[in-house]
Amino acid sequence: MIDLGIILLRNWQEKDIKSLSKNANNKKIWDNLRDEFPYPYTELAAKQWIEIANQDKPLTNFAIEYKGHAIGGIGIIKQTDVFRKNAEIGYWLGEKYWNKGIATKALNAMIQYTFKTFEVKRLFAHVFESNISSIRVLTKCGFTKEACLKNAVLKNNQFQNCYIYSILNADFIN
Repeated sequence: MIDLGIILLRNWQEKDIKSLSKNANNKKIWDNLRDEFPYPYTELAAKQWIEIANQDKPLTNFAIEYKGHAIGGIGIIKQTDVFRKNAEIGYWLGEKYWNKGIATKALNAMIQYTFKTFEVKRLFAHVFESNISSIRVLTKCGFTKEACLKNAVLKNNQFQNCYIYSILNADFIN
């Protein structure tokens, strides 16, 4: 658990099923995420996610709690083989909670947690070109744009660019 005052990063719990499915069941959220994030987001999908999210020890996936409710999620995927010192980071928030600084606080805390907990030297995020808000959150937290993958994303039957943003452990500490 990571207590940030106004928000809390904690493990997903069975009590989050309704809140998770309510906040995640939004096409605007799905439009900015990979297709493996379900839409519509049902209570069954929420239950299945909660079971998966708590498997890694130490935890790699957290609920973002605000005023006692899970309003979004944040997590990392540790990479393997020659990329084993890298981790991909991703996050989402219920639309009602956008533009309140919550994602920035959660991302900063997750960066710190990842660099302290795991032997990770580089964190990176894939962000769709159309997701201006997420690009703003990443840059506020010190990520820099590394690459543009042209027409790499097929979402809603349309191609769009995907950017790779990253931050190095050494840069975050300094």
